[in-house]
Amino acid sequence: MSQAEQYADWLSDPAAFWLRAAGAIDWEQAPRQACDAAAEPAARWFPDGRLNACHNAVDRHVEAGRGAQAALVHVSAMTGTERSYSYAELRTEVARLAGAMRRLGVVQGDRVVIYMPMVPEAVFAMLACARLGAVHSVVFGGFAARELAVRIDDATPRLVLSASCGLEPGRVVDYHTLLDKALALAVHQPAHCVVLQRPQSTAPLTPGRDLDWQDVLRDAPEAAPVTVAATDPLYVLYTSGTTGRPKGVVRDTGGYLVGLEWSMANVYGAQPGEAFWAASDIGWVVGHSYIVYGPLLRGCTTILFEGKPVGTPDAGTYWRIVARHRVRTLFTAPTAIRAIKRDDPEGRLMREQDLGGLRALFLAGERADPDTVRWAADRLGVPVIDHWWQTETGWPVVANCLGLGLLPIKPGSPTRPVPGFGLEVLDSDGHPVPAGTQGALVLKLPLPPGCLPTLWNNDAGFRASYLSAHPGYYTTGDGGYVDADGYVYVMGRIDDVINIAGHRLSTGELEQAVAGHPAVAECAVIGVADELKGTVPVGLAVLKAGIAADPALIAREIIARVREEVGPVASFQRCLVVARLPKTRSGKVLRATMRALADGRAFETPATIEDPAVIEEIRVALRSVPGG
Repeated sequence: MSQAEQYADWLSDPAAFWLRAAGAIDWEQAPRQACDAAAEPAARWFPDGRLNACHNAVDRHVEAGRGAQAALVHVSAMTGTERSYSYAELRTEVARLAGAMRRLGVVQGDRVVIYMPMVPEAVFAMLACARLGAVHSVVFGGFAARELAVRIDDATPRLVLSASCGLEPGRVVDYHTLLDKALALAVHQPAHCVVLQRPQSTAPLTPGRDLDWQDVLRDAPEAAPVTVAATDPLYVLYTSGTTGRPKGVVRDTGGYLVGLEWSMANVYGAQPGEAFWAASDIGWVVGHSYIVYGPLLRGCTTILFEGKPVGTPDAGTYWRIVARHRVRTLFTAPTAIRAIKRDDPEGRLMREQDLGGLRALFLAGERADPDTVRWAADRLGVPVIDHWWQTETGWPVVANCLGLGLLPIKPGSPTRPVPGFGLEVLDSDGHPVPAGTQGALVLKLPLPPGCLPTLWNNDAGFRASYLSAHPGYYTTGDGGYVDADGYVYVMGRIDDVINIAGHRLSTGELEQAVAGHPAVAECAVIGVADELKGTVPVGLAVLKAGIAADPALIAREIIARVREEVGPVASFQRCLVVARLPKTRSGKVLRATMRALADGRAFETPATIEDPAVIEEIRVALRSVPGG
């Protein structure tokens, strides 16, 4: 069936649709009820079903006779090494670690914090927790001590699994010192910290608290999968950039596996045995869904990459990995492609590789500007598919479903809603708006399987954050519109809508015009306070490598371009050419931080920032603009 037919099928009988989808995974006790819509604070999926996530991701493939197939390939650009694990080897590694954790007292329902770099043991750790029915909470490796401490206090783990260090271009990140500092700040103290010693920097272990990873594994028995209820939590993932009490997104077990399996087959068109690479980090939702659980559920070979899209060593790293491992589906952030485009604007390094096995490039994590989409599509010769989702949803909300037959691609749009997601656009009073009119993007309740049912130990916070603004709907926090063809355009967070002298303009619209200038590699537009108009836009543009033109001239050309494409109403009169933009480690541009800088307001540097030094660079740049 086509995407439209599948969507109609879901609309006609959601319960039957999802019960059929549930048949694609293994159950110890298959569900007879699809959804408990009366559950509080939100609906729960497959409430009478029982299963184990690790069995579905690992054991069932071995039992089906595919144990020799590669399950996990670790590629480290930082150490220049690769290691492949078959499904049989992966099962052994995970079962032994689960047995070792059980000897340390971890039982079903316990929480385990995982604070690790992109190494195979981090994947083993996630799956070992799932095997025991324990709830893992992965904290991005190298996260600041205070942020780690508040997550430890919120999750109250029995165990922390960590490593001595992580590797970044040009530096070694001392994870263990950060963990020590976090535990000194935290009220809750785990029983033990198990530390993987990496040769680049070994950590001094605290007697009685810290245990060496290899010592813990020695003579550990293999643990069998523990059956849990479909509604039991699989993990808690804290949203990045939270302040005050952290928002721990809860992911249930059964609904998540069903949603992921459906998406792997239908959104990504992935087949068992294929290589699937989500070039992200396990600390983010993409890593949970499409490095670890999704590809393994589908029986794919998943790539775990330690490195950067550029600089490790160059802008050809992605393409060498795609060619060497015959990657069929690549999933990354638009930021990564823009960085590659900046360093290799003609795609020379791309052309040096045999990319004939690549079926499609998927982009998500931030808005994919049309120029980036076109650049990648022209050079790769495959569909470049923007799709939109959130940490909270766990899998795509809006996508061009490759497995259902591609719809025409409209650069700038992630295409249409995926079956299960009833997307609507509402005005500030909660009324639906006509096609082409911007408003708040909301999702009709109940959300489909795999979306968050609540926040960890915070039902009231869940209701306040997501359900209260528009009763009967989940509020995404993003704004946008749907065109006459049903294509969705996500223009940015609702607070990225600029009100200029009473006219509402999305920063996404302005960024689209800025990014279309041939010299621009990436850009951001922020709204800053203005005495006359309330708010006016300021553009920040990073130029492609090798551009020799006068930056002031380019800035003037960009201003003229925005005036032509958006109109004088945009009042776009200020544009800065900068060396780089402030971003989180996952590649999201820190627009709120830049707004605070521009307005001279106090702010707290986000713990997820890639390089804090860029803050001062942007502060200086903004001061150079009259009235900025």
